[in-house]
This record gives sequence, C-alpha cells and structure tokens, in this order.
Amino acid sequence: MTASPLLPPQTHTGAVTLRVRDLPLLTDFYSTLLGLTRLAEGPNHVTLGAHGTPLIHLEGDAHLPPAAVSRPGLYHTAFLLPTRADLGRWLRHAAGLNASGLGLRLGTGDHLVSEAIYLNDPEGNGIEVYRDRNRDAWTWQDGQVQMDTKTVDVEGVLAAAGDTVFGGAPAGTAIGHVHLKVGNAAEAAQFYTQTFGLDVVADMGSAAFLSWGGYHHHIGLNEWHSRGQGAPSTPAAGLGGVEILTPDLSSLRTHLSGQDGVQDGGDTLTLHDPWGNRVTVREAAQ
Repeated sequence: MTASPLLPPQTHTGAVTLRVRDLPLLTDFYSTLLGLTRLAEGPNHVTLGAHGTPLIHLEGDAHLPPAAVSRPGLYHTAFLLPTRADLGRWLRHAAGLNASGLGLRLGTGDHLVSEAIYLNDPEGNGIEVYRDRNRDAWTWQDGQVQMDTKTVDVEGVLAAAGDTVFGGAPAGTAIGHVHLKVGNAAEAAQFYTQTFGLDVVADMGSAAFLSWGGYHHHIGLNEWHSRGQGAPSTPAAGLGGVEILTPDLSSLRTHLSGQDGVQDGGDTLTLHDPWGNRVTVREAAQ
C-alpha cells in the first residue's frame, strides 16, 4: 500500500518575501519592470501582485547590510508568464526600459522545458522571467526531466508577440519557482524531499531541481557561490521567506508534528531549512 504524499500534487510556489534596504526604489522597480500592482502596504512593507494574486512582499529596513554573494538565500525569484507571446511583450517592454536608461543587464536561457530571461534588481536579487513549453514537449528519462541551458531564440520570442504591447502583468502570472543558494546541494535536496515530499526531478551534482506533481521544478537548490556555508548568524538584505501553497496541510502537519522549529499557524506551517531559508506552507484554495 503506497503511503499518502506529504503534500498534494497541486502544491506550488507562492509569494516570495524580500528584505530590502530601499523600499521605495524596489517597489517602483518591480512595479515598472513587471507591471505589478500594489495590493497592500504599510510604513515598512509593500505587497505587489497581479490581478489580486500576491507575488512579492517587500519589507524595508534601511539599516540592513547587503548580502554577500556567498551568503545562503535567494538565487532568483522566477516569474512565470502564461504564453510565449506574453514573454515577447514583456521582453520588448524591458528593452524599452533599457532604451530609456534603466540599464538592465539581460541574460537568456533556453532550458528545453522553458525559455527564460534573467536579470537582477537594484539590490542584487536575482530575477527570472519565463514561459513554459507545453508539458508534452518535455522529455523525461528514468524520472528525470531533461534540461539544458541554450541561447533563447529572442527574435522568435519577440515575433510571438506580434505588434501587441505589454500592458502590465497578464492574468495568470505566477511565481513558477524559487531558486535558493545553500551550503550543500545534495544535503539540501535530501532535506526538502524528506520535509516537504518534493521529488528530485533533475540532479546536476552542484545543483538539484525538485517539484510536486511532475513539474520541471518548483524549488531549485545550488551551491555555486555558497558551498560550505551554514545558516547566517546575522540579518542582511535579501530573502525573507518563500511561500508554498497547497490545498491540504493535514499530512504535512502530521509528518512535522513534534519537530523542533516548526510554527503552526492554523492554516500555515513555517520552518527554516538548515541554511536559514524560511519556508511557509499555506493551505489555500487552488
């Protein structure tokens, strides 16, 4: 008899929290770059989202030091757009921002399962904006999804948009995945599989990619800049937390019952991984 999964296959990534040093600057940057709207705000925090869905929480603290490159935390937040045409409209928009002097440094990656554009925000937090290829175009072998990093056909992406223009984040924009920096990728993959019931769908040694429900990845883990590092002992700007959304917390609650460091908020379970990254799993209607 097969054991029930810790989290249902519909589980996916939700909003990301960033601790930022310049709240007005970062609020304007994400709003302008991605066409996000303000959903909530207070003296030291702003929530930005698309069509009522929260995507990023910005917590401002001007006294925070910048995070060292070797510090475990955020590698990038990945914003998933619904279609290739949406990615093309956004890319033309980003190019226009560059032409007006914003100075974005854009990189690309065709990962076979997706086409992605990469950049950093003004405080060095990584950003990916991408679209998925249809799942029937993904190749699986022995439980592993085949991924690579090739150059994106930028002209093809732009052509998919035709003459249409970017009008803000389209309906369906989501946090497709979150990529984290950890001290040891293999140990991190073991922690995330055992703690949250994720499946390792691509193991590259110094990086691992994990998901629920056969997605190419909801969580990425790498040690490229942070190998050998432990949990930071002092606060810094950067990742404040990752949210996971699930239709049912009951099995995970039973699994984590009695474990140290788990905070049960009723509709949430919150804990930290061994490198200090905060993960909150929230029960929410799908």
